[in-house]
Amino acid sequence: EILDLVIDTEEALQPDAVKIRPGGNLSPDAKGKHEPEVYSRGDIEKGFSASDHVFEDAYVSKHQSNAQMEPRTAVAQWEGDKLTVWTGTQGISNCQRDLCRDLDLPREKVRVVCQYMGGGFGNKNQCQDSDLMAAILAKQADRPVKLEFTRKGDFLGVHGRWPTNQYYKIGVDKDGLLQAIQVRNYSGMGPYRKGTGSLVGTELYRCPHVRREIYPVYTNMTVAANFRAPAYPQGVYGIGSMMDHIAHELNIDPVEFHLKNSTRQYLDKIPYTSYGLADCIRQGADIFEWEKRWHQAGSGVGPKVRGSGMAIGLFGARLGRSSAVLRLDSEGTLWVHVGVTDVGTGAKTTMAMIAAEAMEMNLSEVEVVWGDTDRCPYSVGESGSRTTGFTGYAILEAAKQLKQKLEKQGLPKGDDMLIAQVTTEPKLEGVARYGFAAHFVEVEVDIELGGVKVLKYVAMQDSGRIVNPLTATSQVRGGIIMGIGMALHEELLYDQRTGVPVNPGYYGARVMTHLDAPEIEVHFIETEDAYGPYGIKSAGETPIVPSVAAVANAIFNATGHRMKELPISRDKILGAVS
Repeated sequence: EILDLVIDTEEALQPDAVKIRPGGNLSPDAKGKHEPEVYSRGDIEKGFSASDHVFEDAYVSKHQSNAQMEPRTAVAQWEGDKLTVWTGTQGISNCQRDLCRDLDLPREKVRVVCQYMGGGFGNKNQCQDSDLMAAILAKQADRPVKLEFTRKGDFLGVHGRWPTNQYYKIGVDKDGLLQAIQVRNYSGMGPYRKGTGSLVGTELYRCPHVRREIYPVYTNMTVAANFRAPAYPQGVYGIGSMMDHIAHELNIDPVEFHLKNSTRQYLDKIPYTSYGLADCIRQGADIFEWEKRWHQAGSGVGPKVRGSGMAIGLFGARLGRSSAVLRLDSEGTLWVHVGVTDVGTGAKTTMAMIAAEAMEMNLSEVEVVWGDTDRCPYSVGESGSRTTGFTGYAILEAAKQLKQKLEKQGLPKGDDMLIAQVTTEPKLEGVARYGFAAHFVEVEVDIELGGVKVLKYVAMQDSGRIVNPLTATSQVRGGIIMGIGMALHEELLYDQRTGVPVNPGYYGARVMTHLDAPEIEVHFIETEDAYGPYGIKSAGETPIVPSVAAVANAIFNATGHRMKELPISRDKILGAVS
């Protein structure tokens, strides 16, 4: 039976659109109401009345797949009524919780093992359907079962970044100071709700009057949910392009404009625990040689033109519940039990470094036990840039306890061990904790063929104290490469008549490769932060936040044409410059 379908988010809200779920295609909020999610402060109409200039425009982002190289694969085995699942998960504790819920089993009857994982980027911090399928099949077969998705099935079945239709109205005074920001956004969530569908961007700017409306919409596309800074890069692309446009129209240098208008307090009222954004902007502009490279938009000549752009970003550096167990044996080895998985970020190494620092020991004296729910306590999972802040803090508190025992009892002897076990849940009250970024990029645009080449990229990051510079730098570069791919290439395309995806896969969706990746210069502003383990803040997700907008603004500076729909592919560039 051929059913009607709807792909476009705004068409899905029309009265005659096919109803994907009862109650209509506007996904209900937490109270079950089919209404947009609204944030506001001040009086938006008063803000526009106080503005000397008002700018309106619209921006579109597309569905981008997480595109992790490791497909979803699981091995499940039952020994009596005890289930063990080996799987690629970003969160062994969360995967265990979900399996217990779905199979109605107590926690001690489910073991999840994952020490190393080949990529997830936010889409695997829970039980995957492959895990549950393997567990049920193994029960029915009474023998171990391995289940692996095909590349195509994995590409379509794992959620990606939600597409957006963004509408802006922004007012500024004669000096370029923001007076009012109004945003209306439609997010495509797929046929069921798995993510927030939110849009971040207004938080980056000081403004007395703000109104944001979010419409999370059901469509017949692949479901959308968490993907590295889920609501951020598409939102910052839209509002970052708007701010660059306003600066251009008012003949203000974008660096100066951002220094005037960038956030000083979260939502203009909550103090930050530490703040390095202004330093990121100033020092980044100097390192990039902004004054030398930036020029009036579209002033270049020739078949290949160069342009420079910049954008800013932020991402939460939250604190929350986690656990750690430290064991010190008689030979002086410290065993650190933490429920982390190494997903390429070096989490287990960072945990060892924090433990060694806290216990005043050499790193060679520390052994980490990780990735196994039978041997490790709870950890939040490797998503949301939370592992170091959450589990690292638990290690610090356990180290304090262990040192107290050492002072009272001395070193253990023989087979004895000194053990410290803690569960912590620190809270932030009256303050906001964020990492910040300012990125600067120079591109070369071939106006005859439509190609874009990134020539220079400088990333300034405020991630608090940097524990492991090598992995932190790699995280920043990885996030930026993803952002460049989102800006220039990546889109899951659908046949509008049939609703069938036409390019599911790494080649078809044009995911970035090593050949596409430019040289990226990374610098850290190490602010002093009184919270978290040693003042460490988020690092993994912040770098993708400003990267899409920075590239888009550089293309505008090169060509004089504002690109309002992602990805900024060859056909769009050629259409604009022709």
